[in-house]
Amino acid sequence: MAKEVKFSLVYRDMWQSSGKYQPRVDQLEKIAPVIIDMGCFDRIETNGGAFEQVNLMYGENPNRAVRAWTAPFNRAGIQTHMLERALNGLRMYGVPKDVRHLMPKVKKAQGVDIMRSFCGLNDPRNLELSVKYAKEAGMISQAALSITHSPVHTVEYYMGIVDKLVEFGADEICLKDMAGVGRPATLGRLVNQIKTKYPHIVVQYHGHTGPGLSMASTLMVAQAGADVIDCAIEPLSWGMVHPDVISVQAMLKDAGFLVKDINMEAYMAARRLTQEFMDDFLGLYINPSNRISTSLLVGCGLPGGMMGSMMTDLRGVHGAINMALKKAGKPEVSFEELTVQLFQEVEYIWPMLGYPPLVTPFSQYTKNIAVMNLLAMAQGKPRFSQIDKDSWSMILGRAGRLPGQLAPEIVELAKKQGMEFYDGVPQDAYPNALPEYIKEMEQNGWDRGQDDEELFELAMHDRQYRDYKSGIAKERFNKEVAQLRAEKTAPTASAPAGQTFAPNYLNQSHPKSEPLVATADGQIIWELDFDSRSVPPTPGRQYREGETFCTIQASYALVPVTTQRAGRLVDTCVPQGGRVKKGDTLGWIE
Repeated sequence: MAKEVKFSLVYRDMWQSSGKYQPRVDQLEKIAPVIIDMGCFDRIETNGGAFEQVNLMYGENPNRAVRAWTAPFNRAGIQTHMLERALNGLRMYGVPKDVRHLMPKVKKAQGVDIMRSFCGLNDPRNLELSVKYAKEAGMISQAALSITHSPVHTVEYYMGIVDKLVEFGADEICLKDMAGVGRPATLGRLVNQIKTKYPHIVVQYHGHTGPGLSMASTLMVAQAGADVIDCAIEPLSWGMVHPDVISVQAMLKDAGFLVKDINMEAYMAARRLTQEFMDDFLGLYINPSNRISTSLLVGCGLPGGMMGSMMTDLRGVHGAINMALKKAGKPEVSFEELTVQLFQEVEYIWPMLGYPPLVTPFSQYTKNIAVMNLLAMAQGKPRFSQIDKDSWSMILGRAGRLPGQLAPEIVELAKKQGMEFYDGVPQDAYPNALPEYIKEMEQNGWDRGQDDEELFELAMHDRQYRDYKSGIAKERFNKEVAQLRAEKTAPTASAPAGQTFAPNYLNQSHPKSEPLVATADGQIIWELDFDSRSVPPTPGRQYREGETFCTIQASYALVPVTTQRAGRLVDTCVPQGGRVKKGDTLGWIE
């Protein structure tokens, strides 16, 4: 009898790998019955990753969105799954232990069946609690391997991790090929060994199409025994996203597998609705380059999901690099040349950093170092002249053990700067925190929500949740969309399509407060993390005198803006990446 291969629609990741935001809850409710009518999906990825965070950022309650989105699939018998980042939960940095414990309880109550958990470093210590807590909550625990290609990441290496995950009690294993650089034959051998040793374990393959290998990988893992394949649908398939279900279904059917038929009328309806959502506002945040595959990714291994933020970073430093090259009497570089240089720089420094799999957040950290290296070298400085604090956390082992060895020069640099390496359990650095968040909710008169879901959102995304509750998030988002639409209809040389700039900041004022002003011409960087989702600090935050408020990427250097007095932040008026002139107001403090 032919082996059955099932399909999962990664609708959340389709948007995540294309742009910045996810559809609104009314849009999700509109497309859910159409996806069900397609008849070919046994699973759908509904939430996790950036889903809840971006809901908050545009002023929508993520808990209502998850419940409304999962409900029709629950009724139809289609399994729902989410993505979480182990130690980092649903965000980019470590999460307290009790908050991680609460998460699967909340998500199970909201209708999510499967918790896909990955550690970007493949450190089993970070995954153990994810497996434990998912099973305690009654969810299916799917532990993911962050797939990449290096001398370290062999089949034997991955099988050692699988052994640990099965020992922890994981029900399923996902091959998370986030950059699509997994080699098809190697992935086939890995799946074969998993199914041979653990025949009861369900194996799901998740492969992005960026470098063009994932269709071959899909066939190889299916032939080796994989049970479920992640797919996308047009107009958000291929490019940096995922293979389209039509092509995957046709390929596997021809290979003799038992696969479900696709209701093409429903497929076209889902395609039209997805395009409708893009035309509404989501397309404003989708970089056209994400629709294109490139074999250059085979070498650097960067994932499709961060291409948009990476291009924003490069545009931000392109002028500064050319200015430095011009001063040194060297030829300037085009944006395309700079992009290739970045790919090559990532490929060069990746082994030096211990081969961290390039997946969130470690892809961002590695990319940040590479971008700053390009700027430093253009200025005549050595590599690694500037490394941000989050990247240092990865290097020092605070996020988990690196798969490979650090280069001696990186170790020496850490010692020169008086930094200490950490080999303890990463979770120990993030003690319980729910009592403090409960106290904050009580003081504000906020309801903890059904199944403590509002408490969870505050604890997981505290800054974004406070902005959501105050209404600032919705106001900021509406201004941002209005600005992007204006730029789209009337582009200027100083406002490239897709770039967010400060909305009318010269017209804003807080007469009783002291303004914080730009100390140079350039591009605003909040928290120096180059994350396209970064937002200004929340009003009400207390600052010490002389504390760094933000950083300006000027043509000649990174210029900090510091507070001239201690006080409370009243408001800000420049988004991440906004361009300012020296003397412009950035915010107000009182």
